[in-house]
Amino acid sequence: MTTRLPAAVLWDMDGTIVDTEPYWMAAEEELVGSFGGTWTHEDAMRLVGSGLWESARIFQEHGVDLDADAIVAWLTERVREQLNEFGLPWRPGARELLEALREASVPTALVTMSVRSMADDVIAAIPFHAFDAIVTGDSVDNAKPHPEPYLVAAAELGVDIADCVAFEDSPTGVASAAAAGAITVGVPNILPLDETPATVLWSSLDGRTVADVAALALSRKASA
Repeated sequence: MTTRLPAAVLWDMDGTIVDTEPYWMAAEEELVGSFGGTWTHEDAMRLVGSGLWESARIFQEHGVDLDADAIVAWLTERVREQLNEFGLPWRPGARELLEALREASVPTALVTMSVRSMADDVIAAIPFHAFDAIVTGDSVDNAKPHPEPYLVAAAELGVDIADCVAFEDSPTGVASAAAAGAITVGVPNILPLDETPATVLWSSLDGRTVADVAALALSRKASA
């Protein structure tokens, strides 16, 4: 079979590469609680994959008396502290597939709605050069589910988004990548993705190979 590598692979971070969602949820509960409010698991689930500045309004509605920038800074710092304390919680198969793609010379980008300082902490803990471009929540005007983050990543890499494969774990992220035009692989973590516009769903990245990713690019080319 002909091997056709994608023009690039675009990676979400929280919940896709690293399982930091529990860190965010703990920080959210602590923040709301510090203002005398209650933050439930259901509240936290509503925000999975959302932009931080969009989420800030929800915290304000729950009694957090801070402006949006202060909320984003506080949450980010608490998650960074947990990363420093507990380490980088890799999602199954993510590090192995990311490294294999790099060894195959496939361009990669990180497309996360976390801020750059948080992304830099994660990148610094990866023991190889992982990304050719980095798009963060504080570098775009429109957060996921808007297609802008993925379109910016493709533009920075100089590739056609239609020839890119994107990995996402949340409905918001899948919507963003799919709207941009990427081949979108949904890898469910804490939310189901069955009703999303994902091109394909993989139950896990564990055991997935460069050949599996190449097959997605070849399939799109064949159907074009």
